[in-house]
Amino acid sequence: MTDLLAIGTRKGLFLARSEDDRRTWAVSEPHLLAQEVAAVCVDTRRSAPRILAGIQYGHWGPTVMWSDDLGASWQETDHGAIRFPEDAGAALARVWQLRPDTAERPDVVWAGAEPHSLWRSTDGGCSFSLVRGLWDHPHRPTWEPGGGGGAVHTVIPDPASERVTVAMSTGGVYVSEDGGGSFEPRNKGISAVFLPDAEPEYGQCVHKVAVDAAGPDRMYAQNHFGVFRTDDAGRSWSSIAGGLPADFGFPIASSPSTPGTAWVVPLVADMQRVPPAGRLRVHRTRDAGGTWEEGGEGLPDAAWTAVMRDAFCVDEGDPTGVYVGTRDGCVYASADEGDTFTLVADHLPDVLAVRAVRLP
Repeated sequence: MTDLLAIGTRKGLFLARSEDDRRTWAVSEPHLLAQEVAAVCVDTRRSAPRILAGIQYGHWGPTVMWSDDLGASWQETDHGAIRFPEDAGAALARVWQLRPDTAERPDVVWAGAEPHSLWRSTDGGCSFSLVRGLWDHPHRPTWEPGGGGGAVHTVIPDPASERVTVAMSTGGVYVSEDGGGSFEPRNKGISAVFLPDAEPEYGQCVHKVAVDAAGPDRMYAQNHFGVFRTDDAGRSWSSIAGGLPADFGFPIASSPSTPGTAWVVPLVADMQRVPPAGRLRVHRTRDAGGTWEEGGEGLPDAAWTAVMRDAFCVDEGDPTGVYVGTRDGCVYASADEGDTFTLVADHLPDVLAVRAVRLP
């Protein structure tokens, strides 16, 4: 069994491999060097894994590239994989999320982008179409940019239905029950203390959403102030931040196999955005947010850095592997659900995205 980490950074994509133990890693030379890779995924539904990278060319702008040979060669669609239609009056600024759909829809890939937009591909990520159900939503003109820009950064397709859940900064959580034809906000209970109305219908700065292994109706949200859980597909949310050293942070991840298990990386809010007391730690719940325990032996103290929303992920191993990338260019791996970590790589550029897959 080979474990593969795709590490998107401010200056390229790095691939790390571990054979069997998820503790020792071999890291590649950079791919797509000098290009920002803010979104990456590895699509294992194909006969050969496809790596998709949302890149920023700098002078030439953003696009999506792909590799079907684990980075040996790269391809891109002429004139760009993601292009706004002329009537939209917008231009792509950045790809923030790439998400393969389910095995039942093997050619479908979703993308979240800046400006706030959702895209759907039916050819494995070579080209995308704008999801008009979200773009034409009457709320969209009032969605504001977050600190990093206005973007759809979370896309969650439901394997058992036509439900698609998205989250954005700033706008909150929106859900479609018809495959993207129409969307409704589902933010009741998520606070927005930075707004005059602390509990608006929408406008929350949700940083990331993850689905619990118990089923698609239970989700977790890391918010700009607050950690929340829903048990009814977002129709209502409740705080689960009690017991954490801070309720601010960017990522949240959940176990793909064990219901009630999720992880966060707390940061001191608001503009400081560093680990409490500089101690980089991962906190885990095994009871759906009822209690939290600190883990992370092997993670550094005096770490005045941060972990971005997609620089944190889990794998499908047993036990679950947990992976952390930092803004000071370090990547750490845990083969025991976050109890202990080993260093995968350091001295990389600013880490923006980390994705882990298991290859036969």
